[in-house]
Amino acid sequence: MKKVLIFSLNYYPRFIGGAEVAIKEITDRISPEEIEFHMVTLRFDSELPKTEKIGNVIVHRIGPTVSAPTIADLKKFPLHLNKHLYQFIAAVAAMRLHARYKFDGTWAMMAHSCAIPAGLFKFFTPKVKYLLTLQEGDPPEHIERLAKPVWPLFKQGFTKADALQPISTFLLMWGKRMGFSGEAEVIPNAVDMERFTKEYSSSLIQEMKEKLGKKEGDVFLVTTSRLVHKNGVDDVIRALPQLPENVSFLIYGIGPDEEMLQELAQELGVSERARFMGQIGHEEMPLMLKACDIFIRPSRSEGMGNSFVEAMAAKLPVIATQEGGIADFLFDAERNPEKPTTGWAVDADSPEDIVRAVQSIIEHPEKVQTVGETALMMVTDRYDWAKVAISMRELFNRMLAG
Repeated sequence: MKKVLIFSLNYYPRFIGGAEVAIKEITDRISPEEIEFHMVTLRFDSELPKTEKIGNVIVHRIGPTVSAPTIADLKKFPLHLNKHLYQFIAAVAAMRLHARYKFDGTWAMMAHSCAIPAGLFKFFTPKVKYLLTLQEGDPPEHIERLAKPVWPLFKQGFTKADALQPISTFLLMWGKRMGFSGEAEVIPNAVDMERFTKEYSSSLIQEMKEKLGKKEGDVFLVTTSRLVHKNGVDDVIRALPQLPENVSFLIYGIGPDEEMLQELAQELGVSERARFMGQIGHEEMPLMLKACDIFIRPSRSEGMGNSFVEAMAAKLPVIATQEGGIADFLFDAERNPEKPTTGWAVDADSPEDIVRAVQSIIEHPEKVQTVGETALMMVTDRYDWAKVAISMRELFNRMLAG
């Protein structure tokens, strides 16, 4: 049995995102008799144990804590120090854990949080193999600017990696620009296919529509995303005044831009149609998607974007830009005539494009049906967690054997 230590800024049960979901989906599908996973992560909450087993991962928590913190508390003292401290205290904690467990490999989940501690650990334990996963959604230029004060250590996190696993072609190119020269394989994030392809009775879908306040003839655009500038939620709100009154926009997610976005909707006179729904759990999300009509997120940057492929699995038409990793799976009839159409592409910062795409979807239901079936076939073939976990297990085996 091999032992692998994961570097992750955060983990279950609180404040989880796509990276944390990916770790759990993958490790839950790899037998603990094959690989014993450990993790060094931030604790944040003093009520969480310092060590516990979650799924197939033994979690070791470090760093400053407060009792029952909220998301807002993460930006206040002392928790706002955690992200900076982690770069170095995680490396120290890893060395201490290595003395006890003798790891065969390490796995850094995202460069901007974990490349520095993973690179430091590799510097002091060069025989331990090191896998770097690139999951970043922010523009690489932005991440590089933040890393300038510790640039040599950040760069080392790329150059010392034995294997690279970007979740998109876009992030693969970034990894190579940063100096990685070893084995690299694009293995995307994926979808819980059983959950998102589940068929619901018409009565359950009708109940959800009533819960959402959807009337006959209404068209619901929906997004699930953090409310930050890169996700382009503001552009959808700017498009609403140019769309028919029966078109509303359901916004699931929270983030620092929420107040600004609410004010924008008020200024444009669409506050009743731009509806801020708060957070939604993965359990309820598939049924919610079935009750809506169009998934939309005109991202200004994106490492990949699980929400898009989840919507495709639920057979919802998808409107998105082709920024970053989205270009790996969203193919537009006009922009990508050589590929099977899987969605409707718009330019970033273009409410006008959004209006045209929404109108096209509303006016051509027969095309929506065909595109939805094509997108579902692609997601089933390439974005199933069961298949992704097999690819990750094979990558671990090759790296650890090498």
